[in-house]
Amino acid sequence: MAQNATDLLSLDNEVFTAYLFWSGILVLKILAMAILTGLQRFRTGTFANPEDCLFKRDKVTYDNAYVERVRRAHLNDLENILPFFTAGFLYVLTNPSAMVAINLFRAAVAARVIHTLVYAVVVVPQPARFLSFGAAYLITGYMAFKVVLHFY
Repeated sequence: MAQNATDLLSLDNEVFTAYLFWSGILVLKILAMAILTGLQRFRTGTFANPEDCLFKRDKVTYDNAYVERVRRAHLNDLENILPFFTAGFLYVLTNPSAMVAINLFRAAVAARVIHTLVYAVVVVPQPARFLSFGAAYLITGYMAFKVVLHFY
């Protein structure tokens, strides 16, 4: 049974509210990555701008391995979470099964959090990062594919 967009984008739609909740978690995660980058800069005393150096021992450098690892994880979030927002929103408009959609949202968020943990917090050898990246990537791709099929 087809529903109109107003019904699907209503707070009465559990799929839409789940999408909003899990998207909010991902926004907080992206914001946390900026803080984590700053913490790594202060911990290592390496900064990108001379005016950020607080002590004489601080230095301007763009190649500190610890800082760059967090920055790469943050960039990876931006490259993958932003498409998730779009694909997830459009997926809501397909009126998917609530159980499937909610679990896809949960799994994608869990995978992105795990990706950060194994990449930038407690470095774990591959394939941990690949598997967590791949899970969220495939979920986003699946949702986008379902959108294309639905609206074609």
